[in-house]
Amino acid sequence: MARTLFGTDGIRAVAGEPPLDPKTAQAVGGALGKWVIESKLHPQVVIGMDTRESGPWLAAEVAAGLARHNVKVEFAGVTTTPGVAYLAKHGPFAAGVMISASHNPYQDNGIKLIGHAGYKLSDEQEERLEQEIFSILERGVYSPPSQLAINAGLDRSYLHHLAETLTGGLDGMTIVADCANGSASLLAPELFERLGARVHCIHCSPDGRNINLNCGSLHLEVLQAAMLEQKADVGVAFDGDADRALFVARSGKIIDGDAVLFVTGRYLKQQGQLTVDGNPPLVVATVMSNLGLEQALCNQGIEMIRTPVGDKYVLEEMLRRGAVLGGEQSGHIIFHRYATAGDGMLTALRVFEVMRQAGVGLDELTKEIQVYPQRLVNVRIKQRKRLEDLPSVVAEIRAAEDSFGDSGRVLVRFSGTEPLARVMVEGPELARVDAFANRIASSIRSELGSDDASQVVH
Repeated sequence: MARTLFGTDGIRAVAGEPPLDPKTAQAVGGALGKWVIESKLHPQVVIGMDTRESGPWLAAEVAAGLARHNVKVEFAGVTTTPGVAYLAKHGPFAAGVMISASHNPYQDNGIKLIGHAGYKLSDEQEERLEQEIFSILERGVYSPPSQLAINAGLDRSYLHHLAETLTGGLDGMTIVADCANGSASLLAPELFERLGARVHCIHCSPDGRNINLNCGSLHLEVLQAAMLEQKADVGVAFDGDADRALFVARSGKIIDGDAVLFVTGRYLKQQGQLTVDGNPPLVVATVMSNLGLEQALCNQGIEMIRTPVGDKYVLEEMLRRGAVLGGEQSGHIIFHRYATAGDGMLTALRVFEVMRQAGVGLDELTKEIQVYPQRLVNVRIKQRKRLEDLPSVVAEIRAAEDSFGDSGRVLVRFSGTEPLARVMVEGPELARVDAFANRIASSIRSELGSDDASQVVH
């Protein structure tokens, strides 16, 4: 049975509208509560949220559904998605619920379900929950929303865990932190200052509607300007629920997830911490990671494994291979020694640790990465066919691959949510990259009947 409510990262929609209306949110809690009881797990669930104005009422509805099965709720209030994952695993909880739409604007929200092991629920578990959710809605079961009181001790234990992962502290380091008016707004400055850093915080004043608004990891130009003004050692930008982080070096250079994988991967290998059970050192990335990262890691004796786009696929491959480090270009990095999910604040601590140990900044630590020009083009299409059934497109792809050889890459895929074909071309020369990206996009437009111009994304 195909899932219709749950996507790759929980349920996400405009808050107040199906499937994020009050009745459906409460039905999610009811279905989760029934699952907890039937699984004979400890009847207690932790709920957290980001800073959207819709968060409190959504949390109250989910809690009301849980209460119908006598499942107790502990409410963390505003916290991060990885914070809920940590609490679900290390606390007396059968599951965790995070109310967040990550990097989306404030009008959206979402419900993410996390199991006791700290991982998102499997597709099969979500399918079973969906059936029960629809059953509850059909029966018209609804109760008054629960009254929730924040347990501040939950965040304290999570921050203590993060602080304990860093030895030596951050004394003398100056950090600019762009918290996107989201989950990290109070937590990140407190954590970094506790460890001895001087923190200049921007976009740390959430009002329910300004989360991700022209700030955070999607708008690094704001952090770049603040870095140059403050003359800080490093800048870090989070997204709305702080499960990812991107950085800005002292010079203003942007340090993306690829660069973070290189810097931390090399350091972990030097410390003898990149291998498990005698396996060769490896890092798990996605098909979108730059070829420059793969070559830079290879020069360090580190293999790079690629997965489809999505932290879910990265984590699956990490678990399959016993890898300790993996992530995405977008800044979603998983340090499996410390966490079961990508964690922006944990990633920041790992990057700061490398800087302190090396005695240099991110400009110097990333100079060995040659970033290849990469062009992403979206082509709106009227119909969808298998790529192998599009001869002119196949011919253009092969021409590009023959031209680049081992020094370039071509990736063409269809969007799972929009009528788009996505074209990615990467190579050593921008002119050739642009030329092949445009030729492939033109062939797709011709074959699939698009009447819209291609959109260059990056």
